[in-house]
Amino acid sequence: MLGRVKNRRYEQSLMLVGLRGVGKTVLLNRIRELAEAQRYGTVIVEATESRSLPELLIPALRSVFIQLDRMEGVSSKVKFGLRVFRSFVGAVKVKFGEIEIGLDIDPEKGKADSGDLESDLAELFVALADAALDRRTAIAILIDEIQYLSELEMSSLIMGIHRMSQRQLPLVLVAAGLPQLVGLAGRSKSYAERLFRYPVVGPLAQADAMAALQDPVKKEGAAFADDALKEIVKQTHGYPYFLQEWGYQAWNLAEKSPIHRTVVTRATGAAIKKLDGSFFRVRFDRLTPREKDYLRALADLGPGAHRSGDIAERLGVKVQSSAPLRSGLIRKGMIYGPAHGDTDFTVPLFDDFMRRTMPDWKAA
Repeated sequence: MLGRVKNRRYEQSLMLVGLRGVGKTVLLNRIRELAEAQRYGTVIVEATESRSLPELLIPALRSVFIQLDRMEGVSSKVKFGLRVFRSFVGAVKVKFGEIEIGLDIDPEKGKADSGDLESDLAELFVALADAALDRRTAIAILIDEIQYLSELEMSSLIMGIHRMSQRQLPLVLVAAGLPQLVGLAGRSKSYAERLFRYPVVGPLAQADAMAALQDPVKKEGAAFADDALKEIVKQTHGYPYFLQEWGYQAWNLAEKSPIHRTVVTRATGAAIKKLDGSFFRVRFDRLTPREKDYLRALADLGPGAHRSGDIAERLGVKVQSSAPLRSGLIRKGMIYGPAHGDTDFTVPLFDDFMRRTMPDWKAA
């Protein structure tokens, strides 16, 4: 993808899709390294619930424009791009409030300054890509947690990438997010599926999970016994973040090699205690009491996806009255809909945590 885009050949951008703890951010950073190895200018940001897309992009885009400007020789395309960027910032300030960029340059009037984010961001991307083309390089924009963008912001981003595709300009988007981002992209622009590939990042297969545990340990002159490896994979379901945690705890508890299953049994208790106090707890503490009840009802139904009507029944309410709760939890990144009317946790093993944390909860 990086090679084709740099050579102005058509290629789809990427949106990595997966639950929490599967390594999407690690992959995103690795892709950034690959891009920089090919002399790309890179922009990497993390979307949040509280900051707009322009607020995220502007400081990073400023750095890229300045890097292009500082390359050897004067480029009229880069100077033009900087003026368009200044126009974009001026228009954004009106809509999103003061954004300081420290850039002493006059705006390019009539470019990226309409106040319409869809058209302005597309014009800005064109100016940036033209500047990169003039410098014989390319741009990679990388966005983590992209599911937090609003439909307007996602639509604007897709519009910008569509313009890149139409003109075969050297700018590519690589994003990562929870499974709901596929639906968000589709709702924003019907042609999104043509512009992006959505590779699913999931748990590791058993052999890969075992290798992820065994290989680092062998480098230290030790080893896991087969029964220990199988037990960790069973407890973690192959999710990378949990594999790291169980491996860490088992290593610290082991007194000799090979590390046997009895050590893993103790490590399981330590790992769950740590996860309950950090990884799970920070998400739980962001919830309202009603949201906690909704997730506890979902957990009460057992592992996997469940119908929204069944969750509402557990809560003792009508489906319509629980819909706002469900929508809010999707926006917070706690649940998603793997199929129409279905609901599941975005955080692996969170159902177990909910049952441990709210043991006295009773269905209505």
